[in-house]
Amino acid sequence: MKFYPTINNVFDDLFYDPFMSRSSNNMRTDIIEKENEYELSMELPGFNKEDIRMELKDGYLMISANKNTDNEVKDDKGHVIRRERYQGNCSRSFYVGDVKEEDIKASFTNGELKVSLPKSNVKHAEEKKYIEIQ
Repeated sequence: MKFYPTINNVFDDLFYDPFMSRSSNNMRTDIIEKENEYELSMELPGFNKEDIRMELKDGYLMISANKNTDNEVKDDKGHVIRRERYQGNCSRSFYVGDVKEEDIKASFTNGELKVSLPKSNVKHAEEKKYIEIQ
């Protein structure tokens, strides 16, 4: 069986959505430990600053992003020839311990969220406990 590529195929990008193709990779996060703080660098491609929400609750920093798009293409007479919609969200949470909201600094540039937060006195469990699955 041979594959013969076409030079101009109208359907090549009909269902291609770059946001959807990367959705499984959203929120990749690097955490860097510095002397007095942690720096989180999180990838959020396709999102705007207004799409992102951060919340601090019970020692957890929760970051969520929500995206709604409605792309409609009409011809010269106003007839819809293509309509694409996407709605999705993603979220992650990090245990940061006893940190105050005012001590957390965040910025968002070019699809990257950068968060710096001070180190806290986090109590780490000394022994892992596993739960048996039956």
